[in-house]
Amino acid sequence: MRLRRAALPYLLILPAVLLELLVHLVPMLIGIGMSFLKLTQFFLRNWSAAPFAGLDNYAVAVDFDSAVGRSLLHSFLVTVVFTVLTVGLSWLFGICGAVLMQGSFRGRAVLRALFLVPYALPVYAGVITWSFLLQRDSGLVNHVLVDQLHLFGERPFWLIGSNSFWSLIVVCVWRSWPFAFLVLMAGLQNIPGDLYEAAAIDGAGWGRRLRAVTLPMLRPVNQVLVLVLFLWTFNDFNTPYVLFGKSAPQDADLISIHIYQSSFVTWNFGSGSAMSVLLLLFLLVVTAVYLVATSRRRSDA
Repeated sequence: MRLRRAALPYLLILPAVLLELLVHLVPMLIGIGMSFLKLTQFFLRNWSAAPFAGLDNYAVAVDFDSAVGRSLLHSFLVTVVFTVLTVGLSWLFGICGAVLMQGSFRGRAVLRALFLVPYALPVYAGVITWSFLLQRDSGLVNHVLVDQLHLFGERPFWLIGSNSFWSLIVVCVWRSWPFAFLVLMAGLQNIPGDLYEAAAIDGAGWGRRLRAVTLPMLRPVNQVLVLVLFLWTFNDFNTPYVLFGKSAPQDADLISIHIYQSSFVTWNFGSGSAMSVLLLLFLLVVTAVYLVATSRRRSDA
């Protein structure tokens, strides 16, 4: 009986562990193995015949004097700026919406439901709709800005050139901020009302209560939320792929699209796998540093 009781928890999680191995770990190990091969379209039918490359794929990827390295570095920097802006704006809109929705007023339930619509929509449906809205000649955005409000003399191109970067940020923030709103709204529900009453008695205004009560009490929630948003945004592939297609503009060349092009457009799967492994290592390092820093801050507090 003791043996059965001890083995029962492991038996219950065994299906989930096996599924995790099949879905995530096995493909990841295969990708790491591919990064050490000169695997091109000529060896897809017989991987064993692909020449062993060693660290050559990694050396080419980090050689910033070469065209491949410079393009990868540019894509990485674009992704960093894109992630910082998207995560920051998503969190800002989420905290503003969550704080405003805490008060009781008529129509609050309807507004909450409307705020969550972008998060509930399938990503392809939402992004394809944005791609139609941002069309130069037939899009609703140019119709309103140019034909109705007369803010531009000519119809801008929103999906090519430098405007593509800002269009991508708008679409990603539109998709991400409802998740931040939902998480922060749940976190606000756990803050005792007595703290706000005590702060109000002490003469603290709305802004002071926000800085002294709301944000400190939301710190554990924010730590997890920022990390999740960072990982989701940095690895986002669906949004730029659906919005721009297989070849994103240079100003919106996120690293996920760049790795896809290196693998499936140029048919150099070894180089693309090496870039993927480098991206995985970067995210692991950033995540570890972030967790260590936040845990130290909690212990110091």
